[in-house]
Amino acid sequence: MFTKTPPMGWNSWNTFADKISEDLILETADAMIERGLKDAGYEYIVIDDCWSLRERDENGDIVTDPVKFPHGMKYLADKIHEKGLKFGMYSCAGVKTCAGFPSSYHNEFRDAKLFASFGIDFLKYDFCNVPQGANGPLLYHTMSLALKESGRDILFSACNWGADHVETWIRSCGAGMYRSTGDIMDKYNSFRDIALSQKDKYAYAGIGCFNDTDMLIVGMKNKGNVALGGCTDTEYKTHFAVWCFCASPLMMGCDLRNVDETSLALMKNKGLLRINQDVECRTPFICGDNGKNGLCWFRHLSDNEYALMFVNYGDKNAEITLDLDKIGLWDGCGHGLKIKDVFTGKTETVSRTKTKRVDAHDCAVYVCKTVEL
Repeated sequence: MFTKTPPMGWNSWNTFADKISEDLILETADAMIERGLKDAGYEYIVIDDCWSLRERDENGDIVTDPVKFPHGMKYLADKIHEKGLKFGMYSCAGVKTCAGFPSSYHNEFRDAKLFASFGIDFLKYDFCNVPQGANGPLLYHTMSLALKESGRDILFSACNWGADHVETWIRSCGAGMYRSTGDIMDKYNSFRDIALSQKDKYAYAGIGCFNDTDMLIVGMKNKGNVALGGCTDTEYKTHFAVWCFCASPLMMGCDLRNVDETSLALMKNKGLLRINQDVECRTPFICGDNGKNGLCWFRHLSDNEYALMFVNYGDKNAEITLDLDKIGLWDGCGHGLKIKDVFTGKTETVSRTKTKRVDAHDCAVYVCKTVEL
């Protein structure tokens, strides 16, 4: 499936891991609709690892766990589709999935046909238990070919954790998004380190193939499978803003049935989603760096607009400065920026420099236009 903007949805792994069921998935789909997330643009409901039995059947097919999913995957996919959402599942390029279930190594075409018969719209393809000496890139090429041969239009989510310099070849194999990092945990240092690791890699992503910096931890509140201390509301705000600004897919990972209102409002923030889903999908660049984990980013958007972000990854409050020279508005050019805060709606005009005091672990994000001074 060719995707023009970063995919948006929900994945079961971060909160539930192996504790998944038909009821959970349908309740989550209902929550996505009832809480306004579908209207905000989230559309995929994705089941991660642990959905099958431990062994294939006598025909060689993966068998859906009949206890967790008593009506089978086709039934579940149909129910998800009836709600106006899309359905996703999980497999792996190795001989077993990360949790030790049947995987798709040398079964790619068989499994892709099975997944298509279920009616999936999205396949997350992991990278655990790959045989020593196997060619990682070719494993992703093979599954991409198999998905296309399946007869169903399926978004291919390649999850190889940044191995083999994935950003340099993954677009060539037809993937719609690709994991460029290790697993995220519900802890500030985890998402901060992921974000900083990608500073020189964002430029590889764009329309049709997006850099997936892993699933969202917003709203988890130290509950679930990847809980490791949790984050403050401010830290979740920064996490979500950075993912939006850098055009990562937005795959929610919290329990949508019980998510708090602050986290819910954040994930529906129209200004941030407008940046993430911008149709031009242009890459951000660093235009300010105070040398102490304080960064200023700038990004071109459609409709002659721009996005500006100040982010303080440090543990102390910091001042971060944007000099308009750094984005091409040289002193004396007669133009400045009119900026609008995506959180408060407050506007101001910047003529030469903008210095923003940003609290530790916090951020500020603006949508901008050039103006004559």
